[in-house]
Amino acid sequence: MNKWYLANYIKLLLSAYLLKYWLYLKDNCHNVAASSEIVNIVIQVESQKLDGSSRKAWPAKLLQFEANLLVVEAVFPTPVRHQLLGEIPAGTVSIEYYWLDRWYNIFRFLTASGGLRNYYCNITTPPTFDGKTLSYKDLDLDLLVHPDGNSQILDEAEFNQNALLMGYHSGIKQQAQAALTELLSFIKLRAFPFSDLPFC
Repeated sequence: MNKWYLANYIKLLLSAYLLKYWLYLKDNCHNVAASSEIVNIVIQVESQKLDGSSRKAWPAKLLQFEANLLVVEAVFPTPVRHQLLGEIPAGTVSIEYYWLDRWYNIFRFLTASGGLRNYYCNITTPPTFDGKTLSYKDLDLDLLVHPDGNSQILDEAEFNQNALLMGYHSGIKQQAQAALTELLSFIKLRAFPFSDLPFC
């Protein structure tokens, strides 16, 4: 191969590489722009059972969408009676944190004055988000965090029962336990989003 052919061959390879790199940058910039453009829209949040059937769904305003984290704000339209939390009045605001690569979500319930009522953490499969609907499968294992920083694990018996009824494989059980351990560690360290909890 003479020098002229070699030089043109190298130019061709370089052009192909630069085109591939440009397309990569274009795609990634588009994804970042899409994330910022959809903030402040109302989306649908859907909690599902492991078999995919719907448990409940509610509208929420998307406040933040960066990297793998979505933060939304939802409002209780009617009062809700909870076994441990008591009555949650209509109008109660919840700030909800969803990571697309984590096996849990975190709800920050606010009082009427805007203070912290409590945190409620759900152990779930990693959620999916298509730009309009955020959905996840609830594994029926929860963690309640009080304003003083104390926490209690909820529904362990229900989790174990559903693990048998629905045939949770060992991987799901391990991920659920790891998620619970991570949450307890974050609470102890007062890591995001638990930074407003007092140190005991």
